[in-house]
Amino acid sequence: MDAGWTKWLPGVLHKHVAGRHRLQVLLSNSGWLLFDKAVRMVFGLTVGGLVARYLGPRGFGELNYAIAFVALFGAIATLGLDNIVVRDLVRKPKDTSKLLGSAFSLKLGGAVVALIIAESAIMFLRPTEPTIQWLVGILAAGSIFQAFDVIDFLLQSTIQSKFTVWARVCAFLTFASIRLLLIYVHAGLVAFAWAASGEVALAAAGLIVAAKRVYGRIALEFGDLTHMRDLLTESWPFMLSTIAIMLYMRIDQIMLASMVGEVEVGLYSAALRLSEIWYVIPMAIVSSVAPSLTETRSHSTSEYYLRIQKLFTMLARIAFLVALPMSVLSTPLVIIVFGRHYAGAGPMLAVHIWSAVFVFLGVAAGPWIINEGLGKLQFYRTILGAITNILLNLWLIPKYGGIGAAAATLVSQALASYVSFAFLRPTRNIFFMMTKAICLRG
Repeated sequence: MDAGWTKWLPGVLHKHVAGRHRLQVLLSNSGWLLFDKAVRMVFGLTVGGLVARYLGPRGFGELNYAIAFVALFGAIATLGLDNIVVRDLVRKPKDTSKLLGSAFSLKLGGAVVALIIAESAIMFLRPTEPTIQWLVGILAAGSIFQAFDVIDFLLQSTIQSKFTVWARVCAFLTFASIRLLLIYVHAGLVAFAWAASGEVALAAAGLIVAAKRVYGRIALEFGDLTHMRDLLTESWPFMLSTIAIMLYMRIDQIMLASMVGEVEVGLYSAALRLSEIWYVIPMAIVSSVAPSLTETRSHSTSEYYLRIQKLFTMLARIAFLVALPMSVLSTPLVIIVFGRHYAGAGPMLAVHIWSAVFVFLGVAAGPWIINEGLGKLQFYRTILGAITNILLNLWLIPKYGGIGAAAATLVSQALASYVSFAFLRPTRNIFFMMTKAICLRG
């Protein structure tokens, strides 16, 4: 990374932030992120529904099984670095060059390792199914381009997410059109995996173009070994936590395939599409306000916790506004989006959608956990959620199929993202703040 960046970064911050009301900047940034998510919700559901109708429950189940399988190893590619790098870019602008170069090197290496492990694992577990092996390999290869997300970290730290949004929205809409073309030409299942990886690659190219426009010349180089070591020392608990999160968010699809079959995975995946699409809302809001929370903590503890409480309450209200109508109208919504062949996903959605309440609160707690250096506690509570989900899946899936998997996810999310904060003294105050938010107070 060009060492000259350390000279212009303060100027960039002054240019884009100084002289503007802080709240206005944050609202504008959140607006861009929400625009990205709104586009994905509308076009993602429309195109995703058409893809699901085209592939049928079995083909859709196989594709989503591969996506879930790759996601289990995705934490190795990200290495838990995301929030830590954004935080350090805010705290240590003079180290921008070394931070980004180190993060890029780590994420690139992690993605290659994840690809090798994922493909080796699927060949061992399903040696006679070449289609599944191809799906996993292609999807895992796409994670290599996620190393360029370090550019997004810089844009986040200077509250310039609109450039990230344009890059990713353009890639998303381009490959949404390609997916429609694949349906029109009656393409095979593997072609849709290539489309998913292609979208990630195009988004990475868009981030490079965006960075050049904002910051001028950009060069991503291999990082400083000292910085790489320091980042890994702090990030490994978050990487393990992400693995645990992926376990209790994706292991249900893996277990459904082995216990019930790919058709049930297809139905359950349709329910997940309508449920988890709302998770982008807290991610967009929290990624925008996280730098501000970090700065607030440095000069006012009371204001810091007041802002966290407001964030909890706002996201809890949004979650209830989403979950209640989605639960009541679950089956008609599934039929409208995916067709009558997926009607069995309705009851699964009615249960799973209530996980949003706890997911929203868990995402909101992320900046606090980072700022307080409680990565290990994060790991322990997510492991608790993962173990709970696996045990409940073993009990509920054989009896209730996808509905049992949805119930297991709901309970494990509540335990990991909410109840677990009550167990230890350092996190108990956050538990009470979350409880206040669930009661729609504060």
